[in-house]
Amino acid sequence: MLMKEYRICMPLTVEEYRIGQLYMISRHSSEQSHGGEGVEVICNEPQTHPQHGLGQFTEKRIHLSSKLPSWIKMFVPRIFYITEKAWNFYPYTITGLYQLPECCSFFPKFHIRIETRFENNNGNNDNSHARSAGSILMLPLLPRSTGKQDLSSWRSAKTGRGPLRAGWRNESLPVMCSYKRVECSFEVYGLQGKTEEFIHKVNIRDILLVGHRQAVAWTDEWHGMTLEDVRRFEKELQEQTNNKLKSKHAQKSDQCGKALSVFNK
Repeated sequence: MLMKEYRICMPLTVEEYRIGQLYMISRHSSEQSHGGEGVEVICNEPQTHPQHGLGQFTEKRIHLSSKLPSWIKMFVPRIFYITEKAWNFYPYTITGLYQLPECCSFFPKFHIRIETRFENNNGNNDNSHARSAGSILMLPLLPRSTGKQDLSSWRSAKTGRGPLRAGWRNESLPVMCSYKRVECSFEVYGLQGKTEEFIHKVNIRDILLVGHRQAVAWTDEWHGMTLEDVRRFEKELQEQTNNKLKSKHAQKSDQCGKALSVFNK
């Protein structure tokens, strides 16, 4: 298992980001869901965690068949997904990402666990997580992209914040930090270390940066929303996305059935 701690600062307060995070996740999931792939929400409701008490629990299916290598596609179902389970006890969250046994029992054991704490500081708290991580990485929020999500030219009309320049987190207020302790496990002898390092470097790091950058770039879209407002927004997009995915999956199943009936004649 390879464990790392990521720290990402944003020009927001922890209380503001409670709304911004929910908005960003809902919108990002909706925009990434097309062609039968994307994020299907199975459960999103208050539940009690055995250790942390009452929180918001979500279970999602992340459909990604087309993103699999061709050799894997030969062995998995046409409709393939991995499951994400998350508990939100804001400003603390736990997310677990793992593959479904019935879909990929031949796969090596693979698991990602993310613990997140949000704090109103510039990333200088060395005791945010009780257990130390294998390494600590401060991820710069400054962009690699262009356009509306380029934070070096971004400015919020509602808050007057931005643009972000090098060193902004040590000079600007407000500032908050997302402390993420990430465990990645890929249990294959001879490949474990390289694969876990690759997943951290290529997948986890980039996904974290994109999500936090979008939350800031979309500030004027969600700033001023109440928790009730953003929950309604979340529910509407979830219903739209789920319906879109189910419709596409039904088409795929129907196509498979027709192909099989022709083959059997």
